[in-house]
Amino acid sequence: MTSTQAAPAAVKILIAGGFGVGKTTLVGTVSEVAPLRTEEYLTRASVGVDDLDGVDDKDTTTVALDFGRITISPELVVYLFGTPGQERFWFMWNDLVNGALGGIVIADTRRLESSFASIDFFESRGIPFVVAINCFHGRNTRSPQEIRAALDLDPQVPLLLGDVREREFGRDLLLALVDHLMNLPALQPA
Repeated sequence: MTSTQAAPAAVKILIAGGFGVGKTTLVGTVSEVAPLRTEEYLTRASVGVDDLDGVDDKDTTTVALDFGRITISPELVVYLFGTPGQERFWFMWNDLVNGALGGIVIADTRRLESSFASIDFFESRGIPFVVAINCFHGRNTRSPQEIRAALDLDPQVPLLLGDVREREFGRDLLLALVDHLMNLPALQPA
């Protein structure tokens, strides 16, 4: 970039969800750069603190954030910020959400309750979001209608099912969020 070229416009998207739902995986799947990860091994200190129900094989956890980037054009860059999923790190979400255009909430049908806090977070701040049901290894025991009812989702909130390890699904999530943002009524000046 020369001194006469303008810096690209930046768009920030937050990736949220409960512990072990696939936030780090999604950022890594769609980022064009090696993602910044703050994964640490679970230790004995997490026993009785972290709920490992349904994710018994998980041995690491995000302790700060995940970060990735997608260059749409020389004029536009998307920055992805993945939140930590454990309740003891939720205080960080308030800082991570600053300037976010929208969000993606990832949920696991084996533990839908782990996504309630993320949905409440976006709804309470009026930040548009889409919901991604991460069907690990093709597993899903509920219909989209059952999931939407269980999450008490507004009918306008897009709900997509897929595997966050697949780049095409990650692309579809980002496009669904863009479509959702573009279909929202324009804000009126105060």
